[in-house]
Amino acid sequence: MFVMAYISPLEPTATTRSSIQLWLIFLTKIFVLNHIMGFAMSRPTQTSLINNQHDQIIPDYTTSEAGNPFIEGWYADPDTEIYDSIYWVYPTASYSYEQQTYLDAFSSPDLIKWTKHRNILTTDNVSWAVNAMWAPAPIYRNGKYFLYFGANDIMEDAPEGVVGGIGVAVADKPEGPYVDAIGEPLIGEYHNGAQPIDQDVFIDDVDGQAYIYYGGHSHANVAKLNEDMISIGTFDDGTQFKEITPENYVEGSQMIKRNGIYYFMWSEGVWTGPDYSVSYAMSDTPLGPFKRVAKILEQDDSVARSSGHHGVINIPGTDIWYIVYHRRPLSETDDNHRVLAYDRMYFNEDGTIAPVTMLVKDNFANGEMFNWKTYGGDWFVVDHKLNAAESIGARAFLDTNFADLVFDATISNITGDSGDAGLVFRATDLSTGADEFKGYYAGISPAGVVFLGKADSGTWTSIYEAGIDIFSDVQYRIRITAVGSKISVFVDDLDNAKIVVTDESFTRGATGVGVRYGGATFDSVSVAKP
Repeated sequence: MFVMAYISPLEPTATTRSSIQLWLIFLTKIFVLNHIMGFAMSRPTQTSLINNQHDQIIPDYTTSEAGNPFIEGWYADPDTEIYDSIYWVYPTASYSYEQQTYLDAFSSPDLIKWTKHRNILTTDNVSWAVNAMWAPAPIYRNGKYFLYFGANDIMEDAPEGVVGGIGVAVADKPEGPYVDAIGEPLIGEYHNGAQPIDQDVFIDDVDGQAYIYYGGHSHANVAKLNEDMISIGTFDDGTQFKEITPENYVEGSQMIKRNGIYYFMWSEGVWTGPDYSVSYAMSDTPLGPFKRVAKILEQDDSVARSSGHHGVINIPGTDIWYIVYHRRPLSETDDNHRVLAYDRMYFNEDGTIAPVTMLVKDNFANGEMFNWKTYGGDWFVVDHKLNAAESIGARAFLDTNFADLVFDATISNITGDSGDAGLVFRATDLSTGADEFKGYYAGISPAGVVFLGKADSGTWTSIYEAGIDIFSDVQYRIRITAVGSKISVFVDDLDNAKIVVTDESFTRGATGVGVRYGGATFDSVSVAKP
């Protein structure tokens, strides 16, 4: 609808001013009505919202919907930034100290598809750094991109002449190359017992003051950064480093701000152990005091172990928050085999942070299958779907270990005259071959049958089967719920189960998908606790 009005260019009288005001009110109502109607006609999907101001897709996910880890490779200690509407993640290369001589970065326009930027900073660019290049912290100021990093794992009792600590590098682009800005550590000594590692840099929107939060060995400090961002400032009392150590602090400082509240976050526990986790404190000032509120992220024996050392992403202009962190896959025994993941972080009405749930999903929108291990057959992702080529038997498993679960997926394009495709759960002994495992399998055949059976090292036992409606080119929504010994199988109708049985053969194990004597396509995989 278009409304046109002519307003005299002459000095307005009281009457014309009143007319102008009426026209402005009318036009405002029209704009609001059009905005409401437009919003109603294009409601947001589960996975994205449209930012009308900038015509950008706002990532509104429950987790990394395309799967965690969201990038390939061994990485840890991620920190994040948003530069020109592009999301950036800067992690540690998770190998032995001697191999940690470089830093990579990853960028994405949508938190789904990521581009790898190799060797943005290496020890070749830092004269005093030898190894153990850790936990980069990015920030932008004064037309430059700064990257703060730890190097050399310096100890408090280090011999004279041994150099290490927190350095600062600078670049003209987010992807670098970065070069050492000052030729020596920015913070190269212990202050208040804090090892100079695991820094986060924060610029307060109140006065533009930049702060660096850091610390290992169970002590945390805060210091001011001068305007140049490459030198340490001084507090009003003449000191440069203030201790802010909260209860249970170990390492991994992180500062965020929401609704005027400062949230100091950190990792506690041992980085190799089951107690590694993330906790936080709240304060009205950037200097604290910081009293521990709660733990919000910890390992889940069904999903991953040793979850911690994180960064945070707040989608601009929204209250959508993500925690980006590292964790160790369940099947990995090497301490350095850590991967990057992110999950949604929610705030309660009182401003506290709700515990984070590590969700398991994969819609293959990134065209990858990073967290899957295959046994038999030929597996590949095409058009955001996982495909199993025709074979006698093939399985693809997530690195999970669920007992009670709700397991969802869609299955389509089932091929083979006598073939079937379905979901595998509570599975163990996976490495012995495609058909040689222990666990349950719920499948669908093109002949119009849904069935539940169990495999026990090559021995197949049918438990129950039922009929389903068959359509050409159909996509089936299949759900498994398993709580204790009760197992239910749903197909399309998620209110009424096709199969309900009691069986106690297997209590927990991996989840996956599979085919027998045919092929199929899988999508929208989700595994959760009931």
